[in-house]
Amino acid sequence: MSYKIVVDSCCELPEKYLQDARFERVPLGLEVGGYHILDDENFNQAEFLQKVAAYPKCPKSSCPSPERFMEAYHADAERIYAVTLSSHLSGSYNSAMIGKDLYREKYGEKQIHVVDSESASGGETQIALKIMELEEQGLPFEEVVEQIEAFRSGFHTYFVLDNLETLRKNGRLSNVKAFVASTLSIKPIMAGDKGVIVQRGQCIGMKKALGKMADMVVSEATEQEKRRLIITHCNALQRAEQVRDMVMAKAKFRECIIMDTRGISSMYANDGGVIVTA
Repeated sequence: MSYKIVVDSCCELPEKYLQDARFERVPLGLEVGGYHILDDENFNQAEFLQKVAAYPKCPKSSCPSPERFMEAYHADAERIYAVTLSSHLSGSYNSAMIGKDLYREKYGEKQIHVVDSESASGGETQIALKIMELEEQGLPFEEVVEQIEAFRSGFHTYFVLDNLETLRKNGRLSNVKAFVASTLSIKPIMAGDKGVIVQRGQCIGMKKALGKMADMVVSEATEQEKRRLIITHCNALQRAEQVRDMVMAKAKFRECIIMDTRGISSMYANDGGVIVTA
């Protein structure tokens, strides 16, 4: 195997790649009061959401250690790529970078490139799958790095959540000035701007908010026939399918992938949240 793609566990991978040796997910930690788990293959979304709903305070996460990333880099693959959560949202990127230094100190030089996704969830998936495609084309490492950094800056991340409390309490909405409480049935349409969460609009009711988000996706995605539409959802398959149908009725994306969120994305999206990257 000539290459390996290491992702932190905020990256949702399609089912067919979960056991693929080209990929490795490095788990973050989750904490809800006295309940501590790793965001790994044993994650139980229903149990987790139940505990979050019953907990009066805010759930927390912890990024993987640099040593854990170093272990993931220690493989037979000649070229290693790591894809992490936005550095504005987590310390995962910093750990991955330190892990690269630790690897070189212990094992020597290797081609390792760490990508700050400036996104989360499906945004990381976009980058991981693009790396795979570029590698399978036989491109040299330097060319893959150049193209993937350009690709990272070319897609958009949007989301509509039923509950923004986890993001708010964890200080992830500090740049959102016109924040409206979801208890008023006003649903903000949020987006990522170079890794920072911003508000792009708002609607009364979830259905209208999803529709407005779908319109943004259609109007802002360029070269749609070359792009994937990736929709991740937290226990909200019907909403995700509605967004897919609204977007694909007006756009010509090469394919659409819908996935349920794992631990970290579930913590921040909360029950009912929908995230779109294109």
